[in-house]
Amino acid sequence: MRFQGKVAIVTGGARGMGASHVRGLAAEGARVLIGDVLDSEGEALAREVPGARYVHLDVTREGAWQHALRTAEESLGPVDVLINNAGIVHFGGVEEQSPEHFRRTLDVNLVGAFLGMHTLLPGMRERGAGAVVNVSSAAGMTGFAGAVGYVASKWGVRGMTKAAALDMAGSGVRINSVHPGVIRTPMGESASPQLFTHQPLPRIGEPAEVTRMVLFLAGDDASFTTGGEFLIDGGQTIGVAGHGEAAAG
Repeated sequence: MRFQGKVAIVTGGARGMGASHVRGLAAEGARVLIGDVLDSEGEALAREVPGARYVHLDVTREGAWQHALRTAEESLGPVDVLINNAGIVHFGGVEEQSPEHFRRTLDVNLVGAFLGMHTLLPGMRERGAGAVVNVSSAAGMTGFAGAVGYVASKWGVRGMTKAAALDMAGSGVRINSVHPGVIRTPMGESASPQLFTHQPLPRIGEPAEVTRMVLFLAGDDASFTTGGEFLIDGGQTIGVAGHGEAAAG
């Protein structure tokens, strides 16, 4: 039970990868606060998962983060683990994407993760321990056409993770990022199969596969790991699998 006696907050925790992370943490003994704006799904998950509680959390609002922290501390205890998982995507290239959609994507994916750390890290520093896992993307490692806001936000999460890890140096708090490829979630299932058919592992990923990496980084097994970036993308970002003309085609 790697997380026995620990408290975690998972944003975007009502469904998809977030719900998988909630279940994984709870199965390892954690008490989990599920943060999301999908109230009915979040409340249903909290009823299902022992030791879990749901709170409405718009990650773009600092006041909502303060409320979530108070809720966690009053009902579950001091927060040991933060999983910044909430994310959205608006497809569109640099010419097509509206400024409103671009800003909204950065607000949720990047500013939301910043506000989570800004709110929770002081308490972790004071206690001398804690772990943050920021969910970036394979799109935080390379460019993808037609998703300019999403790519920008996920590169931002990757860089912010490293800066924050340096800010927390010597505090006992570790901060790392994970970079999933195409995963079987409500967001990932809409992706074109062409995104993964030429991967070295030519299939869509499963939420549980990401959860295993998230739990490793959030737990004591990763005690000498901070500021790192961890790909879970089936090899998507390393190049096109194949030989000779098959690879070139």
